[in-house]
Order: sequence, then C-alpha cells, then structure tokens
Amino acid sequence: FSNTLQLAQTKTKTHARFIMAPFKTRLTEMLGIEHPIVCGGMTGVGTVDLTVAISEAGCLGMLTALTCGSVEQMKKDIAEIRRRTSKPFGVNLTILPAIQPPDYEGYAQAIIDSGVKIVETAGNNPKKWVSMFKSAGLISIHKCVTIRHALSAQRMGVDVISIDGFECAGHPGEDDIGGLVLLAKAAKKLDTCFIASGGIGDGKQLTAALALGADGVNLGTRFCVTKECP
Repeated sequence: FSNTLQLAQTKTKTHARFIMAPFKTRLTEMLGIEHPIVCGGMTGVGTVDLTVAISEAGCLGMLTALTCGSVEQMKKDIAEIRRRTSKPFGVNLTILPAIQPPDYEGYAQAIIDSGVKIVETAGNNPKKWVSMFKSAGLISIHKCVTIRHALSAQRMGVDVISIDGFECAGHPGEDDIGGLVLLAKAAKKLDTCFIASGGIGDGKQLTAALALGADGVNLGTRFCVTKECP
C-alpha cells in the first residue's frame, strides 16, 4: 500500500502520472484513515508488526488482544505500536463463549485504560462490551453475519458494522449468505456505517463493495500474504 493510489501512463516521449487522492467515506472520516480499509481481527497473526505496517500504509491496523497471550503483554504491545506509529489503529477483542474463557473483563478494561480509540468485537453478543467501550468514548466495530444481527448491533450503538459474508474466512456466515446479498440488503436496512468483509483482495473488489453501499472493506486473508504477517 502507498499513501496515494497512482496510475502511471507512458507516452512516446513523455511520462504522465495521474495521482488519485485517497477515498473519503464515512469510515475514513470517522477513523481518521486515508483508505477505507480495515484489517479484520485475526487471532494468531494480529501482531505488533502487522498492525504497524497496515496503519503506516494509511489503513486501520488491528492488534488482536488474545494473540498477546495476557493482559499485561497486550498493554506492552499497545505501547510498542504507539512508539512505532502515530497513525490510528484498533484492538480486536474476540468474545467467543468458552468453558474457561479468557479474562475478557481484564482485556476490555486494559484496552480502555491504554487509551485505545478504536475497538473491534466479534464472536458473540457484544452488548455488554459495546456499552462499556462507548461509555469510555471508544469507536466500536462489530462483526455481523446476518442483517438481523446487524440491526441489533445498530440498536446497541455500534459505530461501524462489519458485514461478514459466507466468503469470510475465520468467521463464516452461519446462515451461508454470500456477501453480494448481504451488502445489498445492508444498504437498504442500515443507517450505521458498514463495511464489507469476505472475499475481498484487490481494488476492483473494493470498488464493488463501495458501489453496493459499503463505506469500506475489512481484509483478513489478503494481509496474511504480507511479509509482516508471522
């Protein structure tokens, strides 16, 4: 990624360069990023190095809390990200149900105490966490796999809804609904800013998502092929 999108056209004796300014959407304006691209939370690979690289490229890097292994290590990782970039980044907190769940409360409070401005939740009903984060002034992103879940998240006050189609790796749509269907419906039903997630890997697909009404895209697998990914 670069800070601008460039299209170079070569002529016989001259070189003309056309520079297209970064997109402006509700997402870029809200998050303070240059390109409407969010790195979806990926447990195991959402490290400091990947987060910094994506944020430095003008997108939203996303540290995954559970990748850190402990609340204390997450605090250190957040501090390290701040040392290496001044650009916006977020922290993902995946709240999957478990017999012996991680210290979700501890992670959530540490995210707030560390001064993180953007948080992404996924895996379960986020009502408790959205309320906690919004009370502290954070911008909340939540992944939804159906329109009814998205409408519920909207009522909770989620700021950005990630519409995850069946193509989305790691968080497949439980109702097996493809992104084309979900995004078109989301544009009709939602007032909240929403982004497309699943099966997006290049600029043409980003453009398609915007044409369908999304305010940006959420990439995961595409970032896994970068040198910064562990």
